[in-house]
Amino acid sequence: MRRRRTWGLGRAGLLALGAAVLLSGCGIRTTSVPVDAGAAPSRVPCSVPGEASGTGGQSGVPLRVYLVCGAQLDAVERRSPLSEEKAAGDPVRTASALLAQLQSEPSDEERRAGFATAVKGPLVVSAARKGDPKGTLRLSRQPEDLPPTALAQIVCTFAESTAGEPGGSGSTVDSVVLGGPGPYGPRRYSCTTELKERPESAVRSSPAGP
Repeated sequence: MRRRRTWGLGRAGLLALGAAVLLSGCGIRTTSVPVDAGAAPSRVPCSVPGEASGTGGQSGVPLRVYLVCGAQLDAVERRSPLSEEKAAGDPVRTASALLAQLQSEPSDEERRAGFATAVKGPLVVSAARKGDPKGTLRLSRQPEDLPPTALAQIVCTFAESTAGEPGGSGSTVDSVVLGGPGPYGPRRYSCTTELKERPESAVRSSPAGP
């Protein structure tokens, strides 16, 4: 007795056929050959060889400034032509030297390590006005008018230097009091871990107090 040939695919076969149809309908070609998509992308190093980048043995005061690397803020070590005698005890001189470093283009080594700066000139810093809280630094532009990343760089660079104010009253967060050229009162800006991790976000501030 001749058996009838069964052409049915069965449930498993139908499921496999349906999956293949869906994949082909989405424009995806199925293949049994492994595909080499290349090496996985690697994060930029964010580390500059040497103790002070872009200084070439230049004398002066060692400075720590925050640049942008990998969408975050990372510190680099530099040196200012300003002598230690002139910088000592003068927050405005220190802030001016730091601001000049932030506005300068990263060195070749820094660029290769992934560093960039969002702080663009012309931008200068001056001393407090009459009635400003002690330690106020006035920028030639309103802080809130600066790009958020640029302001974040300035805040963290100033706050962690002698131009800013160390954390007090049990606080470990350094801060700086900034104002602009207008008639508006200065405000206090703090350099937090969140600010370093997300410098493109709006930089928060609080009243500076007396």
